[in-house]
Amino acid sequence: MVGSNLKAETMKLMDQRANTEAEMDVIIQRLCQPGGPGLSGNLVDSEGFPRTDIDIPNVRADRRRLAELRNDHKIMTEKIDQNIQVLHSARLASTPSSVKNSDDTAGGGVQGSAVNIAYSSPLDNYVVTAATSAAMDVDLVFSRPFAVIDEITEASPAAEDGLQLGDQVVRFGNVQSGENLLQRLAAEAQSNQGCAVSMAVIRQGAMTNVQVTPRVWQGRGLLGCNFRIL
Repeated sequence: MVGSNLKAETMKLMDQRANTEAEMDVIIQRLCQPGGPGLSGNLVDSEGFPRTDIDIPNVRADRRRLAELRNDHKIMTEKIDQNIQVLHSARLASTPSSVKNSDDTAGGGVQGSAVNIAYSSPLDNYVVTAATSAAMDVDLVFSRPFAVIDEITEASPAAEDGLQLGDQVVRFGNVQSGENLLQRLAAEAQSNQGCAVSMAVIRQGAMTNVQVTPRVWQGRGLLGCNFRIL
């Protein structure tokens, strides 16, 4: 029963986070449209006067709202992570050993993580607890990658901070699936320039957390890697 309640709470949080991401997308598109001020561009001209080509009060309101949404998104993501860890632990404690062994032998490929394998047909032969079922449902949603790293430039921030070719990106800061991913990834890197960004990637079938700091270097961009949207 506890597992079912925790699953319901986590799925509700995921829905709320998706709505938050949608609102963030609208604001980012509005701020970053051609001729717009961007996420952090100046609101004054070269002579120090307020720009006349933009609605400054609305821009400030959008930026303030975006900051609030990002904070809410971070809090929700942290809570979702905590719930998933509890549910995942319950699944591991309740899963029959033969199923665990099946996971161990089948999870060698980059595309096949333990999360996905847990949904294979052998589970149909077992009676699992509500907590176990809940953990698998939530893990499957949470661990779906939206991009893959298919290019990393030598000596770039991405290379120095530990990203690897073939890493499947599940989360980059506040970006996790949805629409306009490339624009949101660029905006996330820009807004976190000089600050460590937490990434969740699937590497050789296992979930891995990487801290990457977008920063200016000798090459292009702030990371020096390419995200290929899946």
